Amino acid sequence: MADKIGWIGLGSMGNRMAKNVAKNGYQMIVADKMNTKSAPEGTQIASNNLEVISEANILILSIPAGPDTLEITREILTAPNSSVKIVVDTSTIGIPHAQEAAELLLDKGIEYADAPVSGGIAGAEAATLAVMVGCNDKTFDRVQPILKCIGANVFHVGAKPGQGQTVKLLNNFLSATAMAATSEAMAFGTANGLDMNAILDVVNVSSGRNTATMDKFPNRISNEAFDGGFATKMMAKDVRLYVENVTRSKTASKIAPLVAAQFAALEEAEPGSDFTRIYPFVRDHE
Repeated sequence: MADKIGWIGLGSMGNRMAKNVAKNGYQMIVADKMNTKSAPEGTQIASNNLEVISEANILILSIPAGPDTLEITREILTAPNSSVKIVVDTSTIGIPHAQEAAELLLDKGIEYADAPVSGGIAGAEAATLAVMVGCNDKTFDRVQPILKCIGANVFHVGAKPGQGQTVKLLNNFLSATAMAATSEAMAFGTANGLDMNAILDVVNVSSGRNTATMDKFPNRISNEAFDGGFATKMMAKDVRLYVENVTRSKTASKIAPLVAAQFAALEEAEPGSDFTRIYPFVRDHE
């Protein structure tokens, strides 16, 4: 029998990923507790999560946080007629929530693939996301063709749920650190009379280049568009999760709390902003 894909979560990332799965010919049923206006064309729209759970054998989640994953997990476990055999969670929820969901589902014979994504709205739109998957080999082989519909780079990073979260959190910590540090550096350079683009020309052929200098600053910040496609709220959440999970792992964490505090302060000052607004925030709040 052909797979029927269930999709829960049609936010700015979810609706784009779901559309790319639908484009590849998969039969799909979708739901979102807020609204389903952005549902992929031609997909079956469910009235609630239970309808999805009753019809789909592979369920994909794109939701805000760990408690949402656990809520849906409980719905699967208590549904009177669940068809779900595999849950693929593309959300960034942290290690403990991924592990808890996996353990609860495994007790009922349901596999859980921890599969957070990176690449932002542009990557979701173009199906070029990086996908970091933590699950057993058999489950990875089963879901890899579906994940290739949304990501140009699908990595099986480990056999355990939570390991995908680990890579996603450290990646976003590095991205956030590059943004915060580059913002300080650019504020310093421009305060001394230099043109931002002239600074970037030098840095990007020198040892200080990073993702912020090579992409965000030349393409999103120097033109004052501030349209990186990733909400400050989400970056603040991800770096906070990184700090929490590093604390649990008892590894070094000197820089991360400072970066987390910067993005939390930006979100408080400019709720709903794009994370590239960190530059004027840092520049103007020395």
